[in-house]
Amino acid sequence: MSFAILPIIQWASLTPLLIIFGAAVLGTLVEAFAPRKARRPIQVILSLLALAATLVTLVWRWSVASADGPNFAIPMVGIPEDQQGNGISMLEDPLSLIGQGVIIVAAILAFLVIADRSALRDGAFVASAATRPGSEAERESSVAGREHTEIFPLALFSTGGMMAFTSALDLLTLFIALEVLSLPLYVLSAMARRRRVLSQEAAMKYFLMGAFSSAIFLMGAAIIYGATGRIFYIGVQAVQIYSMAEGHPEQTALALLGVAMVIVGLLFKVGAVPFHSWTPDVYQGAPTPITGFMAAGTKAAAFIALARIFLYVALPVADKLNVFMWIIIILTIVVGTVLGMVQSDIKRLLAYSSVAHAGFILIAINVVSINAITALGGAPEAYRQNLSALLFYLLSYGVAVVGAFALVTMVRERDAAGNILAEATRLDAWKGLGRRSPLTAAAMLLFLLSFAGIPLTSGFIGKFEVFRAGVSGGETVLVVIAVLASAATAFFYFRLVQIMFFAEPEGETVAVVESEGMATVAVAVAAAITVVLGIIPGPVLDFIQGTFA
Repeated sequence: MSFAILPIIQWASLTPLLIIFGAAVLGTLVEAFAPRKARRPIQVILSLLALAATLVTLVWRWSVASADGPNFAIPMVGIPEDQQGNGISMLEDPLSLIGQGVIIVAAILAFLVIADRSALRDGAFVASAATRPGSEAERESSVAGREHTEIFPLALFSTGGMMAFTSALDLLTLFIALEVLSLPLYVLSAMARRRRVLSQEAAMKYFLMGAFSSAIFLMGAAIIYGATGRIFYIGVQAVQIYSMAEGHPEQTALALLGVAMVIVGLLFKVGAVPFHSWTPDVYQGAPTPITGFMAAGTKAAAFIALARIFLYVALPVADKLNVFMWIIIILTIVVGTVLGMVQSDIKRLLAYSSVAHAGFILIAINVVSINAITALGGAPEAYRQNLSALLFYLLSYGVAVVGAFALVTMVRERDAAGNILAEATRLDAWKGLGRRSPLTAAAMLLFLLSFAGIPLTSGFIGKFEVFRAGVSGGETVLVVIAVLASAATAFFYFRLVQIMFFAEPEGETVAVVESEGMATVAVAVAAAITVVLGIIPGPVLDFIQGTFA
C-alpha cells in the first residue's frame, strides 16, 4: 500500500530564513524591474532592513525555544518506519539560533561595508563584470557610473545558506545549504573593481576547489547512507551504535570513512590545512568587503555545522577520528602561524591569520564529542562551556575581521599625479599610517590586538575559553601548542603595528579615503563590540552557556 508523505513544517521556526530568502528574491525582482538609478538605494535599504528584521526574529524564536525546548522546523513526523531517517529536517535549538545570530551580526557589519562607497564615489565592485579587464567596454561602463547591485541579493542568498547550514539535521539539507552558501560567493569573488584579473583568478580557484570539496562531501554522505541506510543525523548515530554493539566491523569502518569525508568537505570551508590552499589567493583577490563577509560568516556557519556533525554523526566513532583531527589541528596552527610571518600583503597576512584561528577553534570542535558523552553521563557543565566557548570565539573573531577588512578598503595607493588607485595592501604602504590617519591606525591596532589575544579585547576571552575547553576535554598538548603559536602570531600582528606607528612614511604614495559613512559605522560598532566583550564578557558567556542548560 502506498500513500503520500506530507511534511509537517513549523513555519514560525523558519521565519528568519524566510525573511532572508524572501528579501533575496525581492532583490532579484528589483534588478529586473526597477530603474537603474533607483536600484542601489532600494537594495541597500532592503538588505539592511531584512537583516535587522531577521535579528529581531531570532530574538523572538530564542525566547520561544527557551520556553518550549528545541523544535524541529521540518520534522519527520508521519513518515513510514522503513523510510525513517531519510527526510529533509532542520532543528531550531540554542546552537542554531545563537549561531544564526552570530552570522547576522557579522552580516550586518559586512553589508554596511559592501554598500559603502568612498568620497570618490567609487565602490569595491566592478561596473560591468562581463567586460574584459582593461578593455574599452570596461572604461565605458566605469565612466557611465554603472553598478552591479546584484551583489546584494547574491550576498543575501549566501547569508541564507549560512543560516540553513547551522540548523541542518540531515546530510541532504546540509549539502543543499552548502551549495546555496557557496555559489553566490564564487560569483562575488570575481567582481573586484580593480585588479580584476587577480579577482577572476581567485574566483576560479575558489570555484574549482569548492567543487572538489563538495564532491568529497557528497561522496562521504553517499558512503554513510550506504553503511547505515540513513541521512538523518540521529538515525545515522543510532545505526552506528547498533552496528558496533552487534559486531559488524565492516559496516562501522564504512561509516567511519564516510564521516571522515564529510568532515574533510567542511574543513575546506573553514580553511584548515591541508585544505586551505584557496584561502590566501581568494582573500587577496576577492573584493575586500566580500573577503570580510566570507571570513566571518562562512567560518561561523561551517564551524557550527562541524560541531553538529561531531555531536551526532561522529559521536560513535569519535575515538577513531582523534588522531586524524590532531594532525589537522597541529598542521593548521603551525602552517597558519609560520606562513603568516613571511607575508608582505596585508590581505594574505589576514588570510593566514584566519587559518591559524581555524586551528584554535578546531580544538573546541574536537572535544565536542567528548563533552557530549560527558553530558549524556549526567555532567553537562563541560559540554555547555565548550559550546559557549565556540560561539563566543566565532562572534569575537567575526566582528573583528569584518572591521579589519573594512579598514583595508579605506587605505589606498596614490600615483605621482595624486590620483587615488586601488587598495594599498602592501605592508610597506602602511608605513606612518598612525600619523596620516590616527583613528584608522588605532582601530586597526585594536583589531590586531584582538586577533593576537591581548587582554581587554574579545579575542583574549575567546582564546581563553577555547583553550579552557580543550584542557577540560583532555587536549592539553594541543592547547600548549596553540598557546605557543598564539604568542608567535603576535609577531606578525605587531610587525604591522610597528609599521603603522614607528616607521617613516614613504612620501605621499598612500592616502586614507573617507567613506560615505556606512563603513565607518561598521568599524565603530566592531571596535565597540571588541572592547565591550573584552572588558565585560560575563553576561554574554553566561547567556550563551545558560541556553544549553
